[in-house]
Amino acid sequence: MHKYILRRLGLLIPVIVGVMFVIFTLTYITDGDPATLMLGDQAPPEDIAALRVELGLEDPFFVQFARYIVNVAQLDFGTSFTSRRPVFDEIIARLPTTLHLATMSIILAVVLGVPLGILSATKQYTIFDNGATVIGLLGVSIPTFWLGLMFILLFSVNLGWLPSAGFGTPVHWILPSFTIALMSMAIIMRMTRSSMLEVIRQDYIRTARAKGQKESAIIFRHALKNALIPVITVIGLQFGMLLGGAILTESIYAIPGLGRFMVDAIARRDFPVIQGGVLLIALAFSFVNLLVDVLYSYIDPRIRSQYK
Repeated sequence: MHKYILRRLGLLIPVIVGVMFVIFTLTYITDGDPATLMLGDQAPPEDIAALRVELGLEDPFFVQFARYIVNVAQLDFGTSFTSRRPVFDEIIARLPTTLHLATMSIILAVVLGVPLGILSATKQYTIFDNGATVIGLLGVSIPTFWLGLMFILLFSVNLGWLPSAGFGTPVHWILPSFTIALMSMAIIMRMTRSSMLEVIRQDYIRTARAKGQKESAIIFRHALKNALIPVITVIGLQFGMLLGGAILTESIYAIPGLGRFMVDAIARRDFPVIQGGVLLIALAFSFVNLLVDVLYSYIDPRIRSQYK
């Protein structure tokens, strides 16, 4: 098992290098001179040229990319063009808020999505199944930014129940969490339903019923445990997606997290911040997938025997 984890960690290295190459290439070919952005349009041309030499912007592409890899390996993501502070410090200061929002949202999505999926599968073609299907279709179809605005209009402006901005108290967490959790909840519910429907038709489920076991024991002890592999995969992917999906939600609710920071950086063409934020999200996504693979071995003994 330890060898498998180490091997997977080793495979993350080329993935991260590939992500860094894509990020660096896109910012390299994007219009806008970093030296001009830092000094301003009114700066003398000789000062801009001197700063370009100081920043190494006159070097060939692959020389700049190699220097970027070395700096990132030393946790040096560069300096923000606007705040003049290290990008790593800026990201670390805002990352806990984004992780908090994403974690609450995925917990909410799992708590709602898995039971709805089980209910929909065990009560197939009933009003419960139809209701869960409608909820799932709405969750997948409604855009996050529109849903956030509607929540603000309904619960903040019209009813006055919840605040429309900020993230300081648990009351502030409700609207943003539900906003980005709805789509993940719908996807998890649909995957749980389809996986459970496949499992409850197996012969060992019929055998368990023939032996007189309680229906609750059959559903949760036999069916759900064997249906969890694809569900856990979707949960892991959704958590990674929530880290990126929090960008728009943080902007709508004025949450001082990584997402809003990156949106402001894109508007100002603050390339080091964009590179650092995207790279950090890619790292988080990769480690979540690794954690999901490790969880497989604790759920399915057949997978654990392969590791041995």
